[in-house]
Amino acid sequence: MGFDGDEETVTQNPKYLKSKFRYNSPFIQVSLIGLVCFCCPGMFNALSGMGGGGQVDHTAANNANTALYTTFAVFGVLGGGIYNILGPHLTLAAGCSTYILYAGSFLYYNHHKHQAFAIVAGALLGVGAGLLWAGQGAIMTSYPPAHRKGIYISLFWSIFNMGGVIGGLIPFITNYNRSEAASVNDGTYIGFMAFMAAGTALSFAILPPGKVIREDGTRCTHIQYSNVSTEAVEIVKLFMNWKMLLIVPAAWSSNFFYTYQFNNVNATLFNLRTRGFNNVFYWGAQMLGSVAIGYLMDFSFESRRKRGIVGVCVVALLGTAIWGGGLANQLRYSINDPLPPLDFKDSGRDFAGPFVLYFSYGLLDAMFQSMVYWVIGALADDSEILSRYVGFYKGVQSAGAAVAWQVDTNKDNHKDEEGTAKEADPTSAGTVYT
Repeated sequence: MGFDGDEETVTQNPKYLKSKFRYNSPFIQVSLIGLVCFCCPGMFNALSGMGGGGQVDHTAANNANTALYTTFAVFGVLGGGIYNILGPHLTLAAGCSTYILYAGSFLYYNHHKHQAFAIVAGALLGVGAGLLWAGQGAIMTSYPPAHRKGIYISLFWSIFNMGGVIGGLIPFITNYNRSEAASVNDGTYIGFMAFMAAGTALSFAILPPGKVIREDGTRCTHIQYSNVSTEAVEIVKLFMNWKMLLIVPAAWSSNFFYTYQFNNVNATLFNLRTRGFNNVFYWGAQMLGSVAIGYLMDFSFESRRKRGIVGVCVVALLGTAIWGGGLANQLRYSINDPLPPLDFKDSGRDFAGPFVLYFSYGLLDAMFQSMVYWVIGALADDSEILSRYVGFYKGVQSAGAAVAWQVDTNKDNHKDEEGTAKEADPTSAGTVYT
C-alpha cells in the first residue's frame, strides 16, 4: 500500500464524521484490532503466563518459544512488506490461525509428551505472529489522528490485555481445586483455542486504511498496493535507517524479561491455581499502565517533544524501582534453594510481596511498550511506512526473546537470569538515558 501524495479529504456529512462509532472510524477499527489481539495473542499471553505453557516441565514450552521467536524475528521484519502487498484481511487471518495450532500442540502434549509438534507449531506461530503484529502496528499507529495516538495506543493495549485477564481466569477456574503442582487440564487449552478461532474470524472485519476516515474528513492513507520488489528494497533500507537503529536496544529488550517473569517468578513461586489468579492481575495492570502512559503522552504538555521526554523519564524511574524490587525478591531463592509454592488463599502475608511485584512487572511492561509505540507512531503517519517500522521493531524484539527462552532452558541460577533480564531492560534509568 503506497502513500500517494497528501492525505485525501473526504466530503461527508460533518455530523457523520464526528461520530466515533462509525464502522469506518479509527476508533472502531482500532477497537476491532484490539479484539482480534484479545482473542489471539491475548490468550497466548495468558497461556505463556502460566509458565511452561501450563506444563510442570518447562522444556517443551521453552523450545517451542525459541522456535517461535526465531521465525518471528525474520517474519516480524518481513511482515510489514507482506502486509503492504496482501492487505489486512489475508495478512491478519493467516497470522491468527497459527495461534490455534500452537494451543492445540499443548493439548496434544498433555497426552503424548512429544515435543516435536509443539516446536513445529511454535515455528509456524512465529511466522503468523510476524504477520499479525506488523498489521496491528500499522493500524494502531496510522489510523488515529496525530495528536491522539497515545490514547488510541492505550485503547488497543487495554482491549488486547483484557484477553490476558480473561485468559488468566480460564486456568484459574478450571484448575481451582488443583492446588498441587500439575499441568493444566484439557479444558484450559480448548478454551484458549475457541477464543483464538473467534479472533481469526473477526480479523475479516478490519478495513484497509484507504476506507478509514478520521473525524476531520481525511483518509488514513490513499492506497496503491505495493509489490514484492519495492518492499524488498524498503525492508533492506530499514537496517540503514538511523531512527530504526536507535530503536534496536528498546526492541531487543521489550520481550526479553517475559521468560524470567513467567517461568521463574510466577511458575516458581506460586502453585497452579494461584498462577492463573496472578495473571488476571498481571494483564489487568497492563491495562492500567497503558492508559496512564497514553494520557501522559497526549495531554501532559503542549509540546510533543516535551511529552516524549517526560514519558521516557517516568518509565525509566519506575522501571529502576521495580527491577530493584525484583532483585531483592530474587535474592531469597534459587534453583537449588527454592521456596515452598505460595497460595493466594493460604499463604497470608508471604503472598503479598511477590504478588505486588508481579503486578508491577505487568504495569511496567505496558507503560514501556506503549511509550515505544508512541515514539514509532510519531515518526510517520503513513500506514505503509509504519507497517515496516513496527515490523522491524517486532523482529528485533523477537530475536531478543528467542535468546531469552534459551537462557531459561540452560539456566544455572535464577539470580543470573534476573540480572540478565534487568540489564537487557531499557526501563532501568541508566539504559534509557544512555
